[in-house]
Formats: sequence, structure tokens, C-alpha cells
Amino acid sequence: MIATRRLTRIAAALAGAAVLTTALSAQARELSVSTVLPDAFPWGQAAEKWAELVEERTEGRLTLRVYPNSQLVNGDQTREFSAMRSGLIDAAVGSTINWSPQVPQLNLFSLPFFMPDVEAVDAVTGGEAGEMVFEAIESRGVVPLAWGENGFRQLSNSQGPIDEPADLEGLKIRVVGSPLFQDTFTALGADPTQMSWADAKPALTTGAVDGQENPLSVFDVARIDQVGQEYLTLWNYMNDPLVFAVNQQVWDSLSEEDRSVLRETAVEAGEWEIAMTREEESERLAAIQERGVEVTELTEAQHQAFVEATASVHEEWTSRIGEELVDTAREAIEAR
Repeated sequence: MIATRRLTRIAAALAGAAVLTTALSAQARELSVSTVLPDAFPWGQAAEKWAELVEERTEGRLTLRVYPNSQLVNGDQTREFSAMRSGLIDAAVGSTINWSPQVPQLNLFSLPFFMPDVEAVDAVTGGEAGEMVFEAIESRGVVPLAWGENGFRQLSNSQGPIDEPADLEGLKIRVVGSPLFQDTFTALGADPTQMSWADAKPALTTGAVDGQENPLSVFDVARIDQVGQEYLTLWNYMNDPLVFAVNQQVWDSLSEEDRSVLRETAVEAGEWEIAMTREEESERLAAIQERGVEVTELTEAQHQAFVEATASVHEEWTSRIGEELVDTAREAIEAR
């Protein structure tokens, strides 16, 4: 009789444990996170770091599953923001460039030669202008949480050194799907050719395009030098910030605790990735040069020639971005 009661208690305890396990499992949640690049690149590493921190802080109650290579939007990186806004994607670590067709204010960072150094970038993202940009994103159904950084974008090509606008005359340059990029390279006399990153390397391999522009981390990890890109110009013509963000409905469905965790870990992952990207810049440049790439660094006068050649782009795009935002950002840069 005693043995029977004991077995009954054990069975009840096991049943209770099973119910508790089921309840906990039901509470666990996985969110999809889109990125353009995998974890071989700092961009992809930022998303993985975010996922790692979230799982650690919530003890697995909330997990982020990273989908690299724009696979959730069939390789079309410019559709990422729309997919997140509509709920097809829960979250993303995305580029301001790729989201700019849907959020015009993000073109601020693509104005040619507007931000001269990382201090200028930090002054903008960390100040009132950065808050204005985040408000613009949130007004479109996406909650921005933190900044990351893809870096200053440099120019490479297969034809020869470029140190003045005339050197770009007629060159086919691969650009992302942003009208501002089209206007910038048209102003410089080039032939901008829009294509996704998935199509860019094959096009460089076949010579369908002569050049491309990307941060050094992308040039280095993707080994762009192996597809004929023997000439690299360091011109820092624009910076490419990343944004950690979540779909508004997903955000609203989370508890206050989980929202806090998502935001705090996004900020932490972003700061970690920005520091890493900047620290590795000189090493990446050295590695690229060691592989035989000819690197051109512009003098102040040469740099100014590019600034003057793209002045019309600023005139045309300031109103589209928002004069108040551009002025606020300019004031922050001058006061840095």
C-alpha cells in the first residue's frame, strides 16, 4: 500500500514536471533576423552577436535565428525593410542604404563626402540627427534599437588608378538599388549599374562591370581582388551605418522585460561590432595591399575635386532627405 502511494506521488510529480516543461516550451519564442552578409563579415557577426546575447540573457526563452545573404527576400536586399514592416521578417540588422528607398531620411548617410571621419559619424548617430532618423524609421512600422557600422565605402576597379573625377568617365560601376547612388556616379561621369550583392561578384568576374564600391571589410573578406579589382581608391565618400530593428507588431507583442533585453543587447552588439570594424581597418588595408592591389590615397586637393563634382547631388537630395535633418547633422559634424 505504501509502495503504491509512493508510486502515485512519483507519477504525479512527473506529470507536473511534464506540464511545467510544456508550459515553458510554449512560452519560448524564436524571431527571424535578416542580414545581407554572413558571419564571415562584421555585418553578419553583429547579428550573430545579438542572437548570442539574447539567448544568454533570456536563458533561451527568446531566441533570434539569423538568416544571412538576404535569403528571406530572395537575395533582393532593397526589399528587406518592406518585408520587415509587413511582418514577413521579424527583425533585421540592415544597412541604411538598403532601407533608404522606403525611408528617405536614411539617404543622409549616402550624401557624397558629407561625413569626413568616424567622429562625424558618431556625432550624427549619437545626437539629435540620429534621433530624427530613428523617428522616421519608427513612423513606418519598424522599431529601431541600435546602430552598427559597415564602414566608409571605398572605390575599386579593374581599369586603372582613380584620383580625379575624369578617371571615372565611362566606367561601369556596380551600385546598390538607390537612386542617390545613381545620381552620384552619374555626376562623376561614370555609368552606374544597379544590381544586388549576389549578382555583383559574377558581374565583376565576367567584366560586365568595371568596378564597385564597398567598405574594406567587404573587399577583404569577399576577396574582390580575385575578380580583377586591382585598383582601390580610398576616398571615404560615404559611411554605411547599420541599424538593429524589429517589426512594430512583434515589438508590441513582447513583454517589457523582453523588449528591454532586445534593446540592451542590440546596443551592446552594435558597440562591439563598431569597435571591431574600426580596429580591423588598418589590418585589412595591409592585407589587401599585400595581395598586390594598388591603393590610391587622395590628397586634399584631389578629394576637394570630388566634393565639387558631386555638389549638385547635395542640392538635389537635401530637400528629399529633409532640410532640417541635413542641417542638424551638419551642425553636429561641425561641432564634433
